[in-house]
Amino acid sequence: MVLNLRKWGSKRMALDSFDQKILHIVQLNCRVPTEQIAELVGLSASAVQRRLKKMRADGVISSEIAVVNPSHIPSMMSFIAGLEIEKDNYKALAGFKKWAENKTQIQQIHYVTGSFDLMVFITATNALHYDAFIELLMEENPLIRRVTTHVVLDSPKKSFYLPLE
Repeated sequence: MVLNLRKWGSKRMALDSFDQKILHIVQLNCRVPTEQIAELVGLSASAVQRRLKKMRADGVISSEIAVVNPSHIPSMMSFIAGLEIEKDNYKALAGFKKWAENKTQIQQIHYVTGSFDLMVFITATNALHYDAFIELLMEENPLIRRVTTHVVLDSPKKSFYLPLE
C-alpha cells in the first residue's frame, strides 16, 4: 500500500510500506538507532538513513521533539480557547496564524467547524497570566470577536501519533 501525504504548498510524497513502518517506529521514539529500525523493518541501516533524510527534507517528518511530562512542571496550567472570528474574515485568520507563530504560550491551533472558528491550546503559569495573554491576543487581533475558555483539569491521553495503516 502506498500512502500519499501532502506538504503544504508542494507536491505529494508517496510513502511505501517501508516508510510507513519507519514512521511508526520514529513516532513512538525518534531516538531509536537506525540500525535497530533497519532490523525491525527489513532494510539496511543506510537505506533507513536515506529514507529518513528524504522524509525530513520533504516535510513528512516536520519535527522531532522531546515531550516534557507536565507533572515535572507543577506551575504550568493548560487552557483550551475557542476563538470566534468576525464573520467570513479569512484575513483575520491569516493574521492570527502569523501573530501566533512566535507565541510560545500557544501549543496548538486547530481551524475547526462548529461554534468556534479556532481551537487554541494555550499554557500559562496561572489564570492571571492566561488572562493577560488573552487580553493581548484580543488587543492585537481586533477581528477575534470572542474567546471561550476551558481550563484543562487532566490530560489522560496526549499524542501526536498518526496511525498510518
